[in-house]
Amino acid sequence: MQGDGRVASVIDGRSFRLTDGREIRLAGVEEAGSAPTTARRTAALSSIIAGRDVTLQGMDDAPDRYGRQNAFVLLSSSGELVQSLLLALGAALASPEVADRNCFDLLLVAEGEARRTKKGLWADPTVIKNAERPDDILAGIGRFTVVEGKVLSVRQAGTMTYLNFGRNFTRDFAVAIPRRMMPAVESAGIVLKSLENRRIRVRGWIETRPCPRIEVHHAGQIEVLGGGD
Repeated sequence: MQGDGRVASVIDGRSFRLTDGREIRLAGVEEAGSAPTTARRTAALSSIIAGRDVTLQGMDDAPDRYGRQNAFVLLSSSGELVQSLLLALGAALASPEVADRNCFDLLLVAEGEARRTKKGLWADPTVIKNAERPDDILAGIGRFTVVEGKVLSVRQAGTMTYLNFGRNFTRDFAVAIPRRMMPAVESAGIVLKSLENRRIRVRGWIETRPCPRIEVHHAGQIEVLGGGD
């Protein structure tokens, strides 16, 4: 428990300020989309928490380097999780940077409902990037992005294992999994070699080294897709 407070103002689609001056950043969600959608994301969060009493939860109430306190936020009146409400509006993406896998699964459920009903950002069919279009993915370099596609091959190079979505390793999209992440991935029931010729959904920050790629820091970044996803 990180305490209670009343929301004084909403700063953006992921953060707000309490009347006691603390700046709170929502844990477990990331913003998506371009600058023109910033106002809509802020409005979405405002519709949920503006002027409301909230309860903050999390393992650590120490501020980040920007002075913000990261927390899961509950509406005091109902106990509803603000992150889930925001995701259900299609105003954010679920982030796997959550220690509790059950909590992350709840966030995915809320995001999935918005995706199925095409709410908010999910009204745009290009929100999920096609792994076979590396140039489109590169346009979002430095952004938190969701990518889907069929894994063509699984290869190891040094301390990295790569899920390749094309044959040109200097151009096509790939998912990079450091050796240190292998125990977590295996504990999540993911057998990497079995992913060849299967469709997956991966989320994370787009980087280029030199191909567009997402590096895995949390096992929850990888979803193996079945029927209906």
